[in-house]
Amino acid sequence: MDRPRWEPLWQGYQTSRKVPDEVTELTWRRFFDDLEPVHALVAEEGDALIGLAHYLFHRSTAQIAPICYLQDMFVAEAARGRGAGRALLEAVCARAKEAKASRVYWNTDMNNTTARALYDSVATLTRFVQYRRYL
Repeated sequence: MDRPRWEPLWQGYQTSRKVPDEVTELTWRRFFDDLEPVHALVAEEGDALIGLAHYLFHRSTAQIAPICYLQDMFVAEAARGRGAGRALLEAVCARAKEAKASRVYWNTDMNNTTARALYDSVATLTRFVQYRRYL
């Protein structure tokens, strides 16, 4: 994975949130730091990157096995509907299984009907509602 091909996808993902440049820089460096639990996968078509998935592992107070959080997933608009999102999701799940994680979870916007159609076909929608308190 190289940054000049990754960054346009990362920027495309930033439609509902714009992260500062220093966050982008730190995120990129974390992918290559063995001490960080943050990982990245990409989907390629020829020489082009068409999708990305960023995920991390964390502990839980409710179980022994780690849990995998799929934090970011994005497929370039021109490549949607051709299986890249499903392939990325399955690849993250395979990595989580290798790490002996008990589950993979993620959040999405309730109005993201395109992504939700995929998610509904591969996972269970839970009853949990997410709250945030910014500090």
